[in-house]
Amino acid sequence: MQFPDDDNGQLLAEIAAAGIDLNKMHQVDFFILFEQQADAEKFAKEIVSDALVQNAELEKCKDTGVWEVITQVQMVPEHTLLGQAEQYIESIANGFNGYGDGWGLMDGEEEA
Repeated sequence: MQFPDDDNGQLLAEIAAAGIDLNKMHQVDFFILFEQQADAEKFAKEIVSDALVQNAELEKCKDTGVWEVITQVQMVPEHTLLGQAEQYIESIANGFNGYGDGWGLMDGEEEA
C-alpha cells in the first residue's frame, strides 16, 4: 500500500506494517483537548448527537491537567476519510474552545 507523505500517511503506513487490515472497519479515536472542563463537557454532549460519532469519553490528563474528549468513530481508516473526519470534529470542537490532538486506531494501539 502507498500512503501520502504526511503525519496521517506515516501513521497509516506504520499500522499497515504492524499487520492491521486497513480495508476493514475499525474504531478510530480522535483526541480533542480543552483547557476548561465545562467546555469539554459541552462538546462531549454535542458531539455524541452527531451521526458520525458513536461515543465520546471525557477524562482529565494526569500529566497536564488538560481535559480530553476521546471521540470514537467506526470507519475504514482511509487517508482522505481520516483527514476529513479529523477536520470535521475539530471544527465542532473549535466552537467550544477545543483543539485536535491527533487520532489513534485502538485495534492497533497506534496513535498520531
